[in-house]
Amino acid sequence: MTLPRTVGVFGGGRMGSGIAHAFLASGSRVIVVESDPETAAQAGERVSGSLAKADAKGALGVPLQDALSRLRTTADPGALAACELVVEAVPEDAALKAEVFALVERQAPDAVLASNTSSLSIGGLAEGLAAPERFLGLHFFNPVPVSELIEIVVGPRTDPALVVRAQEWAGALGKTPIIVADSPGFASSRLGVSLALEAMRMLEEGVASAADIDTAMTLGYRHPMGPLRTTDVVGLDVRLAIAEHLAR
Repeated sequence: MTLPRTVGVFGGGRMGSGIAHAFLASGSRVIVVESDPETAAQAGERVSGSLAKADAKGALGVPLQDALSRLRTTADPGALAACELVVEAVPEDAALKAEVFALVERQAPDAVLASNTSSLSIGGLAEGLAAPERFLGLHFFNPVPVSELIEIVVGPRTDPALVVRAQEWAGALGKTPIIVADSPGFASSRLGVSLALEAMRMLEEGVASAADIDTAMTLGYRHPMGPLRTTDVVGLDVRLAIAEHLAR
């Protein structure tokens, strides 16, 4: 199955720009929506720069100008009307995400909606939607263009046929999907935060240096990156938000 012809990404930060990059590199048109023109322009620069870097390394997979020609950034949510899929990639704030989904559903009533949330309940986010059966979690991993995993989170009312389509989209993006039930932290964040917090405790207690703690996992357990280094990449703010959510 091919990817959606036109994909919307609401939020052009680190994750949103990475998601845009992934779809552009796989042939879709992408519309990135931000809160204001200045932020939208910054998102465009972020995506363009990411594409250019991949192209310079011979890792883009499509001609650079072709990918750039399929990118649009805007502060007008009405542009999402043309999208078959809209992926939300705003900060981990349930109220903010609910506002975004209400807005997107008005502008693109027939589109599949997906959240890139790393821990928030898909069922909870779907409560205000008119069509919760067309909603699911598509949790991408940072850095999105090179990460090989997508976590597909199935909400209580997600259409099973949509889950199958999402698996096919993941494959078309060159990524491996895993299917996860809607539970706190899903699979990846629940495990990742637990490991990261224990690594931080070990560092505080003087058990080993940060480098040696990470090396224990990279060489001992074949992790591509240690838990402390991973936390630096993910962001302490993101780790904290997930940990607080799980604690509740």
